[in-house]
Amino acid sequence: MNLRVIIIGSGGRLGAALAREWSGAGDSVIGFNHASLDIGNADAMRAALQPLEFDVLVNCAAQTNVDRCETYQEEAFLLNSTAVALLGEICEEKGARCVHISTDYVFDGEKRTPYTEDDVASPISVYGASKLSGEKELLKISNRHLVVRVAWVFGPDRPSFIDGILNRAVENEVLEAIGDKISVPTYTIEAARLLRPFLSEISEGGILHLANQGECTWQEYGQYAIDCAVAAGVQMKGRTVAPLKMADLKAFIAKRPVYTAVSSEKLARLGGVSPRPWREAVKDYVQTYWAPGR
Repeated sequence: MNLRVIIIGSGGRLGAALAREWSGAGDSVIGFNHASLDIGNADAMRAALQPLEFDVLVNCAAQTNVDRCETYQEEAFLLNSTAVALLGEICEEKGARCVHISTDYVFDGEKRTPYTEDDVASPISVYGASKLSGEKELLKISNRHLVVRVAWVFGPDRPSFIDGILNRAVENEVLEAIGDKISVPTYTIEAARLLRPFLSEISEGGILHLANQGECTWQEYGQYAIDCAVAAGVQMKGRTVAPLKMADLKAFIAKRPVYTAVSSEKLARLGGVSPRPWREAVKDYVQTYWAPGR
């Protein structure tokens, strides 16, 4: 079934991948990037969206600068909560489903096994609190809307941590990454494929975790990406990533949860397909998108 889809935040890493992959699958996709739609402006959002007919609206837009949110709290809640509620209301008026992208930062990091959708969210930063507020506002409007929590998003459309550490490794021998914070990456290409059935075929709303399988530290994540690049034949000056302690990074303003790996078992149960282990996804990205031509 081909759908009429609106993507808010289509210029971002995930939004761009969703727009491209779903257009390629036959859906009619209209994307709004930050320049074409300011989600902090309610009048602009209504003016842009009300004339359009659509089946699903996917909101990838947010204030994701964790430290900025601590300083500009009103802005964080405007963009990450108030705007989400308005999008939900517009979708209700249109008879459309709203799919809202959220984050693993809604958790406090006290667990040591992957968080499920049933675990209590208890954020320790303004960013996490504002994102959780957005989740609640949307699901208050209708339980057929869907909140999708992702973590450590990477993909070909905009640089991420992987690109940064690989590019540094080409030029520098000394490499470092945080070795005491654990989560799990989400590959945008795979996320697009796994999420598409939830636009219409799978009608269950509520909360859904979407990430690759497993868990890792930033250090392990970066080290494996470098190992994949070396295996692909790329000349790298740096081949070993040394660990940093999160407590030693004095530039951080906001508290970061130390463990936020999420379980995608619910997604696999409802969709019938399990995400790949994170290492397979990283290897795919490095070999398919980053290494060619270098």
